[in-house]
Amino acid sequence: MDTQSLQAFLAVADSGSFSRAGEQLHLTQPAVSKRIATLEDQIDARLFDRIGRRVTLTEAGRILLPRARQILVMVDDSRRALVNLGGSVAGSLTFATSHHIGLHRLPPLLKAYTCNHPEVRLDLQFLDSEQAYQGVLDGELELAVVTLAPHPDPQLEVVPVWHDRLCFACAHDHPLAERRRLTLHELCAFDAVLPGPMTFTRTLIETRFASAGLSLPVALSTNYLETLKMMTGIGLGWSLLPENLVAGDLHELVVDHPPIHRSLGYLMHKSRTLSNAARAMLGLLEAARDEASRD
Repeated sequence: MDTQSLQAFLAVADSGSFSRAGEQLHLTQPAVSKRIATLEDQIDARLFDRIGRRVTLTEAGRILLPRARQILVMVDDSRRALVNLGGSVAGSLTFATSHHIGLHRLPPLLKAYTCNHPEVRLDLQFLDSEQAYQGVLDGELELAVVTLAPHPDPQLEVVPVWHDRLCFACAHDHPLAERRRLTLHELCAFDAVLPGPMTFTRTLIETRFASAGLSLPVALSTNYLETLKMMTGIGLGWSLLPENLVAGDLHELVVDHPPIHRSLGYLMHKSRTLSNAARAMLGLLEAARDEASRD
């Protein structure tokens, strides 16, 4: 099995479409179909069922899928290990970050990195933290700099760099802004605007309220914290936001509850051979970690 056919197989499996797979791989749809046909001939089994416009994996396809990912990760690891022998910091670095971290934490690091290592091509992807976790697990990403999961997968090495204090906040003209001190129970009498369901931050918040026997009165949700700030600022509800988003723009509420913090940091697969480019990025992240620990 050649790697090009396996790449085409994964692209079709992930996108559910031969045409979208072609766009991802910069190939025509017939070229993708030819690679899949070659792979099917080699294993003597059909990999996809094509019913109307739908493309679904057959049983053989489902069996091959995790093995194809493993094979391509092994090939990439071998290539990186050989390139690393030269000691140069060059090539491509594929990593992901969340929009919030990309806006508020990474810019100084990225500026320093590109100045120090101009021969590296950064393939930076903005993803939800949960998607980035899966990308690292699947071997599609070397690194991710995201909100850290409360219970990370044991296959991952997860390193906290920063800690965000989440502040209860509302608009300056919201009825809650008139209260000097609140309980969680009193908050639940008003609508909340919060991160989307299944996000790490939402899970952290829900756990705190559930421990108090309360359900969150969520009126609106989105995964973009800057959008949450806007919705809070126009009075659509109270929210829990990083303190750097609250200061000066929103009214911080005083709530009788221990502070809620979330960890931001980087993660990588324990079994993956990192490129020299990735190791150079880790050096900057570790420096940022040391600086944050002194603050």
